[in-house]
Amino acid sequence: MEIAIVGLGLIGGSVCKALKKNTFHHIMGLDADGEVCRKALDSGAIDEIITADGLNDADMTMLCLYPETIVEFVRQHKDKFKPGSIVTDSCGVKEYVVTRCTEVLEPLGVIFVGSHPMAGREFSGFDYSTDDLFKGASYIITPSENTPKMAIDLLSTLACCMGFGKVVTATPKQHDINIAFTSQLAHVVSNAYVKSPSLFNADGFSAGSFMDLTRVAKLNEYMWSSLFLCNKEALLFELNTIIDNLCEYRDAIGDDDIERLRDILRDGRERKEKSNELYAEHARRKV
Repeated sequence: MEIAIVGLGLIGGSVCKALKKNTFHHIMGLDADGEVCRKALDSGAIDEIITADGLNDADMTMLCLYPETIVEFVRQHKDKFKPGSIVTDSCGVKEYVVTRCTEVLEPLGVIFVGSHPMAGREFSGFDYSTDDLFKGASYIITPSENTPKMAIDLLSTLACCMGFGKVVTATPKQHDINIAFTSQLAHVVSNAYVKSPSLFNADGFSAGSFMDLTRVAKLNEYMWSSLFLCNKEALLFELNTIIDNLCEYRDAIGDDDIERLRDILRDGRERKEKSNELYAEHARRKV
């Protein structure tokens, strides 16, 4: 199969490397940076450098770009995609992208299926891409009502070939609601947490909890600001929820209300324990 990867950064580069390592597909690469394309070719991550005109040869195209850039690229090059081919993406918001891209490509006989590889690093760019970035990670597919089953099955197969440990199917809206909590909120909280003036006095006073909470504070502000604004309704709900919860902790501490504080802490602990049990049960059912 001829597969085109548009955008050879951390995710796009890792997709290329994983496919080259684990499959016999012909991998074509396209990136705005010619030096990155040459690096990908020289390293063996891709078989061929193409321009947008080369998309007509692709049976599948994966767009590894920011949300707005994906939509812009599809609109600009809609006539370059081969009719009957599958186009997917890798970005972290789905309703914004799937709605707009399907609207453009479906009338042309091109199948758009949203997808989201749940993997990453604190670094960006092709130089940090690896052939095992996706090992054991989740791959989320967000089909539309008219998405053919064969397109979903093909993406699922490729995901397994790339090393993903779990393939999850959800609607674009379900994806965005869940991701606002599991990923986007975590990045906001981590980034806000390190703005304390105490950050630069933490050396020698920190352990695992500090490292866990601050790891994703080192983010790509261009990508994450785009993701946040494309999913702002769901993210604002989560932000308002955590702000309300933090106010409860603050008020209980400020009032020296130890019983209230214990209740709040107990509630959080019990919720975490319940979620652990739930996820463990789901895992047992799949064995």
